[in-house]
Order: sequence, then C-alpha cells, then structure tokens
Amino acid sequence: MRRLLVVTAAASLAAVGVASSQDATMSFFVTSVGSGKGADLGGLAGADAHCGSLAEAAGVTGKTWRAYLSTSDTDARDRIGKGPWFNAKGVKIADDVASLHSDANAITKQTALDEKGEMINGRGDKPNRHDVLTGSKPDGTKIADQTCGDWTLSGAEGAAMTGHHDRTGLDDSAAAKSWNSSHASRGGCSQEALRSTGGDGLFYCFAVN
Repeated sequence: MRRLLVVTAAASLAAVGVASSQDATMSFFVTSVGSGKGADLGGLAGADAHCGSLAEAAGVTGKTWRAYLSTSDTDARDRIGKGPWFNAKGVKIADDVASLHSDANAITKQTALDEKGEMINGRGDKPNRHDVLTGSKPDGTKIADQTCGDWTLSGAEGAAMTGHHDRTGLDDSAAAKSWNSSHASRGGCSQEALRSTGGDGLFYCFAVN
C-alpha cells in the first residue's frame, strides 16, 4: 500500500512538472479582460502592467510583457521582442517579427487564446469580442490618430484601430481578415463604443524575454 502511494505521488508530481513546463512556454496571449475603461489603458505603461498581472495570475512568472500597441511615437512591432512566441497551449504563433506580420503567422480564433488558455468569443458568438486594440497598420507601425490619445481616452472622442483575432469580418477583404488592422472604433473610445463594433477593450500581449 505504501509503495502504491509513493508511486502515485511521484506520478502526480511528474504530471504537475509537465504542466508547469508547458505553461512556462507561454509568450503570447490576448487579454481575457480589458481595463474596464474602454481604450483608456493608462498608456503603454498601464497596458504592459496589465499584461504582466494577467500572466502572473495565470501562473506564468519571470517574464517581461509588452502590449502590442502603437502610439503617436511608437510602433507596436518594435515593442515585443524578437520571438518566437507561443500561446498558453504551447502552439507557436510566429518565429519572429517578420513572420508575425506576414501570412506565415498562426493567429486564428483557435490559437489566439487568453492567458488562461481559453478561447475568446469571435464573430458569430454572443457577445462578439473579436476587435482587439492595436493602433497599428498591417505591418505593425503606428497609424495616425487611431490610438485613443495614446491609450488614455475613454469617452466619445478619439478612435482606435483594431484587428480581428478570429480573422473574420463582414467580407473576405484583407482588412476583415487582419489580426492587427481591420477597422477603427466608431463612436469614440468608451467601453460602450468598443463593444458596439464587436470589441471589449482587449489587446495582445507578448513576452520580450
């Protein structure tokens, strides 16, 4: 009986070790929740801190996280490290910055998971949450006046460029299928405005180390 318990305990510890190792590979996720204040994320510093807090709450520690967001003087593509990046299930999203911004990336509804490894509602789900804040052009560079005041606005003014994490939209255009540059928010930068077009103030997070 004692031997059985020892073997069982060892097997359990091994299983935990495997799970922890797998979780530790996570270097990309979509935030499960936003700031709650629309596109007011507290600027880049606030958005980065939100990424870090969500990752740590999910059990992934020791990494430096950056939000994939452009501002008036910063390009999102220059903030996220060199890659490669993996989701919470260990699936590779992209090898490097160039492949991330090409057709070679593996971002889909099934792979653009949140920090807990859960799928996020897309087009056809209720509520639709596929609009992800980026403020960026398809190549990951900034797009003028579409960053909601560099992620500090939460009212009727301003606009934010968003991408579709599920790569689907109203048609088959490149914009509708873009993960980082589909369309701007309408009606401002508030939580209500973001939700009205199929968003929830979510954004992408990448580990730079």
